[in-house]
Amino acid sequence: MHMADALITPVVGGTMWFVSTAVIRHSINKVKLELDDAKIPMMGVMGAFVFAAQMINFSIPGTGSSGHLGGGVLLAVILGPYAGFLAMAAILAIQALFFADGGLLALGGSIFNLGFYTCFIAYPHIYKRILKKGYSTARIIGASILASVVGLQLGAFSVVVQTMLSGKIELSFTAFAILMQSIHLAIGIVEGLITAAVINFVWKARPELLEGAPRTSIKYNISIKKIAAVFIVAAILIGGILSWYASENPDGLEWSLYNSAKQTELENSSWLHQRLADLQSTISLLPDYGFKDSAEQNSSKIQAGKSVAGIVGGFITLLLAMGIGLTIKLYTRKQKNSG
Repeated sequence: MHMADALITPVVGGTMWFVSTAVIRHSINKVKLELDDAKIPMMGVMGAFVFAAQMINFSIPGTGSSGHLGGGVLLAVILGPYAGFLAMAAILAIQALFFADGGLLALGGSIFNLGFYTCFIAYPHIYKRILKKGYSTARIIGASILASVVGLQLGAFSVVVQTMLSGKIELSFTAFAILMQSIHLAIGIVEGLITAAVINFVWKARPELLEGAPRTSIKYNISIKKIAAVFIVAAILIGGILSWYASENPDGLEWSLYNSAKQTELENSSWLHQRLADLQSTISLLPDYGFKDSAEQNSSKIQAGKSVAGIVGGFITLLLAMGIGLTIKLYTRKQKNSG
């Protein structure tokens, strides 16, 4: 659900930037009060992991569409909803700025659609409530699937509403909504299973890494540093190698656009759209996760471009997400010392 700028007007895009900025500010204020030193590197590690995971589009059988991990529920479970939302904002900003994945005008909407519903609705009101009765593999699977499905359904409908408020007459509201909700239902189920697998691994290895999980006095053989290393290695392998095998089918949003308007992209409608498109084209290091002019390259160079994009993007995301946590922590300490 990385929205293109052409889907929305400057008014709608600006409004969503304002809303997402307000949520980011609120999250920073909350993180100031609760961020553990151990969570700071995990913000970077999980940001890099989710960045890489979002590069892997999996096919949805019988549809001609594909989906990818959103990662909002996973980030909230491990980092908490506020730090998780900040990590998601960092991921989407890096994708838009350096890889032209999602528009700059639409970035505020993308952050809200992928981060707000998962971190602040699906996670606290669905996932945590199911796990209140105790942790088990079955409960984690059920909670992960339900939370992922609800988070994506709300995010997908939010995309439809933002597009309709922008007056995109090429789209039928009913047809677009039905297609978006149905395809993201399938994507949400797969995401829930992936999320459950990751959470179960962390729960069995170091349960104290899960936000809100019961603490235990048991000593585990695997250290938190090793857990972080596992995620870093996974991010490198996913972004550097598995990205070669991502589905080429259009993602859920592109598929829905094509089947409702018979086109996967809409025309930019204002000078601001064009200016932002030109800016994005200039600053994108590896547009569409590959070397520029990749259409003229052979398959090995295209794969090399994906590998570079996956590894470089993951590293930049790690630095940005961890830098956000570190900056908040240092600023908070400075305020306490000066007070």
